[in-house]
Amino acid sequence: MLKFVSALFLFLFPLSLLSQVYTSWLTGDSADVSTAHHSGLILAGGGGDNDDAMRWMLNHAAGGDVVILRASGSDGYNNYFFSQLGVSINSVETLLLNSSAAANHAYVSNRIREAEVLFIAGGDQYDYYQYWKDSPVEDAINYLIHTKKATIGGTSAGMAILGKVYYTPPGSSVDSAEALGNPYHPDMNIIGRDDFVDHPLMLNTITDTHFDQRGRAGRTVTFLARMETDWGIDAFGIACNEYTAICIDSNGLARVFGDTPNYPDYAYFLQSNCAPPVSLPETCTSGQPLTWNKGGEAIKVYQVPGTTTGVHTFDLSDWRTGNGGGWENWHIANGLLTRSPNASLPCPITRIAAAATGGLKVQSNPFGDRLEVALPQGWGRCYCEVLDLTGRVFHTALLAEGNRLTLETASWPTGIYTLRVHSESGPLAHKKIVRQ
Repeated sequence: MLKFVSALFLFLFPLSLLSQVYTSWLTGDSADVSTAHHSGLILAGGGGDNDDAMRWMLNHAAGGDVVILRASGSDGYNNYFFSQLGVSINSVETLLLNSSAAANHAYVSNRIREAEVLFIAGGDQYDYYQYWKDSPVEDAINYLIHTKKATIGGTSAGMAILGKVYYTPPGSSVDSAEALGNPYHPDMNIIGRDDFVDHPLMLNTITDTHFDQRGRAGRTVTFLARMETDWGIDAFGIACNEYTAICIDSNGLARVFGDTPNYPDYAYFLQSNCAPPVSLPETCTSGQPLTWNKGGEAIKVYQVPGTTTGVHTFDLSDWRTGNGGGWENWHIANGLLTRSPNASLPCPITRIAAAATGGLKVQSNPFGDRLEVALPQGWGRCYCEVLDLTGRVFHTALLAEGNRLTLETASWPTGIYTLRVHSESGPLAHKKIVRQ
């Protein structure tokens, strides 16, 4: 039986009263359907929705059910998705989850799991962190990603929690001047990693929104600097301007939707420069301005103008191949960010491909007196090198497919090193490792 917005009060108000802990607004058919849906990921920069990107997302439902999650606001997406974009879907249901009790309700997790498309609205990402993390909502979202292979997306705060690295401040959000002036500013106090939304395309990736409109380039590069310094990982970032959306298919091809040149609708794909010699930010300490130079090429950035057809792309399977955009070098000296156009491509490390084949496995990283490394199946004979921060080769070993390498490291100085693996045909992977 169809229940439309015109009948919303009659149908939904009793449901909200009975549950006491969550609110649901349903438009369309309440019965679950199964469709030949497609997997995908949508990252939207906030400020307003891009109709073309939203159609791309809804088409991935293949006539199925769409669920909206939020912790504030109302049912504004229901009619927009169900009636205004010209895409036929079975239903749209908005779930208002503004407490831990709501996130733990069985109805909520069941409805999320039945969705072919899940979209997380804007609001306050700390609400999502404090109410949804380590709850059945988190489990249901990750079920959609890994088991059902559904499409998920988010705008503004909803985009902010979709990276495997995320920023969820409980109070004021840090601005670029504060972050660049002190990478450990008190408002940088929650940066989480690998323990919330678990999308494989977001490995070692943090997102940012309202990017140019709120001048957030400085804080985003500071996030990357913290990722490199604190965790010794290769840092990646994806940022969107307002009214701009990135639609990523199951192969990792990202299409950018917007309305350039009429408006500054850009997306940015940022990565720390992995070219040797390996170098951390020169100064990334509490109370000191950030310096991350590396010869003016500390961060490689691909800027993509969004179009109504999403014709301009960037490939997250290699983080090198783009169409319609341009490369820039970014660096920071004493808290001042400089952006230089016409940069060269980053080094050819295919991190997503490595993860898809099982990945380079390092036991206990950070490590102490022993380092154990295992190669995945399919890589064949490989050369393993350990480099220090100057780029000097510290150790070299030849390994056959599937073999393990054990290094006695008690005499190594504490600090960050790079483990680099390559075959005779070229590089395969690299990983920052930390000796404690």
